[in-house]
Amino acid sequence: MQATPPDRLAKAIALLEHLVAFDTESSKTNLLLIAHVEQYLRDLQVPLTVVPNAKGDKAALFATIGPMVNDGIVLSGHTDVVPVEGQEWTSDPFQLRRDNDRLYGRGSCDMKGFAAIALAMVPAFQQAALKRPIHILLSYDEETTCLGPVDTIARFGEDLPRPRAVIVGEPTLMQVADSHKSISTYLTTVHGFEAHSAKPALGAHAISAAADLVSELSRFQDKLEEIGDPSGRFDPPYATVHVGKIQGGTARNILAKECTFLWEFRGLPGMATDFALEYLQDYANRVALPKLRRFTMNASIETEVEVDIPGLTAEPGSIAETLALKLSQSNNTIAVPYATEGGRFQTAGIPTVVCGPGSIDQAHQPDEYLDVKEMVAGLTFLERLAEEMSV
Repeated sequence: MQATPPDRLAKAIALLEHLVAFDTESSKTNLLLIAHVEQYLRDLQVPLTVVPNAKGDKAALFATIGPMVNDGIVLSGHTDVVPVEGQEWTSDPFQLRRDNDRLYGRGSCDMKGFAAIALAMVPAFQQAALKRPIHILLSYDEETTCLGPVDTIARFGEDLPRPRAVIVGEPTLMQVADSHKSISTYLTTVHGFEAHSAKPALGAHAISAAADLVSELSRFQDKLEEIGDPSGRFDPPYATVHVGKIQGGTARNILAKECTFLWEFRGLPGMATDFALEYLQDYANRVALPKLRRFTMNASIETEVEVDIPGLTAEPGSIAETLALKLSQSNNTIAVPYATEGGRFQTAGIPTVVCGPGSIDQAHQPDEYLDVKEMVAGLTFLERLAEEMSV
């Protein structure tokens, strides 16, 4: 295979510059970015479908290069990025800046870089006389719920071709990840009853009960570490539970009427995503709630599920793994601790791996960047994919 043409790399960087310029923080619309990509693909006469969300303020885009048949390969990437507020950037985060071989900008690594190289490869895909299609799926809300591709997935095998495998281009330094943890996030609210702090028997102290629940989650973490990681592949080598924010009360001398805390559970593949939730609810019903209601029944504990994202379970020898290892010229897979949209595809019965340019260590940080050499590695990977799908 010949080296990646310089003009192809230049095109990928130019596309990345355009993509970074769209402020697509998860709380904001991605429609302008999607419209820009749609026009780029229509100019290349690529068939595509735009799949809006229910609210109509965001959309996914599904494009097909090659024959409109089943058994293609999906290159999946998300268009949303994490916020920049409160971060100290040395340049405008929404203006791509090149410094030697580093490309700085929000989303350059996570993961507009992958989208840029996939889009830059479209002309090459078109020239490759593909026997099976290559699809590009750009989604939304990966950084919050990973629900962005779900409506598109539901159409696979209906009015959209059903793919045989998916490659999610999250940053892995182009290593093939066949497994990642799940993530579930929760809002727990303790409803107490206000009373003078000198007369605690007249009320129900919400903060005290919340502190008890948070402490129990800390003890649950000890149990998770005892269970460990039977696969020996994850860092850290166990599932994790974390309380990120707690607030409540009105004054020093008033029993708190309400206290809330935000928490998350990152489970190993194979663990139920509600494993920690079931544990906490059991403890709340057996211990925390009866204690909270010692003096009044005007008290309750409730937990709202905010996000429930499945993990990715290793499928040794799957079509996705075999293909990605061949394209990356590697013999080994890795596991990653963060969640991706990969579990959504796998849950739908489609073999999936994660493999993309850049390092997750640069993601979500101020001065996020992508190395040019990673773009070259990504383009080389996709050039091999074009050859593979033309046989």
